Amino acid sequence: MNSLFSAVETVDVRFPTSEDFAGSDAMHPEPDYSAAYLVIRTTDPDAPSGAGFAFTLGRGNEVQLAAIRALEGHLVGRPVDDVLADMGAFARELSGDSQLRWLGPEKGVLQMAVSAVVNAVWDLYAHRERKPLWKLLADLTPEAIVALVDFRYLGDVLTREEALTLLRERASGKAARKAHLLRDGYPAYTTSPGWLGYDDEKLERLCREAVAGGWNHVKIKVGRDIEDDVRRCRIARGVLGPNRKLMLDANQYWDADEAIRNMARLAEFDPRWIEEPTHPDDILGHAAIAEAIRPVLVATGEHLPNRVVFKQFLRAGAMGICQIDACRSGGVSEVIADLLLAAKYGIPVCPHAGGVGLCELVQHLAMFDYVAVSGTLDGRVIEYVDGLHEHFVDPVVVEHGHYRAPLRAGFSATMREASLARYVFPHGPAWRAMRKGQHAVR
Repeated sequence: MNSLFSAVETVDVRFPTSEDFAGSDAMHPEPDYSAAYLVIRTTDPDAPSGAGFAFTLGRGNEVQLAAIRALEGHLVGRPVDDVLADMGAFARELSGDSQLRWLGPEKGVLQMAVSAVVNAVWDLYAHRERKPLWKLLADLTPEAIVALVDFRYLGDVLTREEALTLLRERASGKAARKAHLLRDGYPAYTTSPGWLGYDDEKLERLCREAVAGGWNHVKIKVGRDIEDDVRRCRIARGVLGPNRKLMLDANQYWDADEAIRNMARLAEFDPRWIEEPTHPDDILGHAAIAEAIRPVLVATGEHLPNRVVFKQFLRAGAMGICQIDACRSGGVSEVIADLLLAAKYGIPVCPHAGGVGLCELVQHLAMFDYVAVSGTLDGRVIEYVDGLHEHFVDPVVVEHGHYRAPLRAGFSATMREASLARYVFPHGPAWRAMRKGQHAVR
């Protein structure tokens, strides 16, 4: 008998990363990396559950959880097999809820909630199929992949038939790319040395440790003060030497004209890209920046809410590096649309992963992209941040600047029960201990 989805359980879990400025940047000086976490269960006690989450910076996590709970009526009580048989339709149903959609069609807190729920169902699906998600997706036929995508509003640049042709062309090399991935892993870059709250000594020390650890790509934060940015870039480039890649991230802090002026100052340090140089909604501003600062590329995408906005950035020449985010733009199906668009325009995909659990998720999406969509690793690296992985049952493994392909079934989204119990907000032991010690709980 077909089991039913029976419950969507949620947890407000927050980590006090603001205590040591891990994660700090120009726009977010005191983040507490957090997850609006959910577990989906079924009526079959022997069947796997599915985990998912939306990433936040602390305050507002309760709002995100409320949005997730607002979607549970689309799942609870439905046959599991029926939902898994058409995951594209399920994702479209959630993002197209005729009442919730009024809160913001395919954007904002609701779109992040859709991501969390859709991803949790994919996690359950991958566990049931006993495959890591990247392989579950890569093993699909081109027709099955296309069926996951909502092509509404994309027809002027990418039709279903064009996507199908692209995927069929890539299909012949899948086996070789899977073998390469399992043997050599996927290239990565590290952001861990470059948080804006770190002093110069710590920046230099962590850059030296990155070089010693085999990292060839390092990103640092900029934006608050151009003189500080020049000094910090000089420190980083001095440690990295001329041949390793240095990337910069302004986290939306500059106006477009200011970004052009500041990047003229920072060009001497040979950055590969500047990430989010201005407001993420400013498509024309990004396009102007991209034109003015060549050959430095503009990287963006982590705050883009849906495939329609990705389409506009790509069509306008405003995105030189496509940064998908696993938790913002509607989940797996919507991200596949973004990957297809990037492949159509020949733009490298370098996923955003600066946040709790994001490394665990985006590795699967990038590896699927390599095997089935783009067919190349040229110019592609996945972000890596070296904290909080110990809280996951299947944490990422990074060796010599490369992600090792996950082998365990699922989307690598399940958090450890002990971590959930310790960091549940506001009454978990970690937060109670902080209040007793009179630490700031931001």
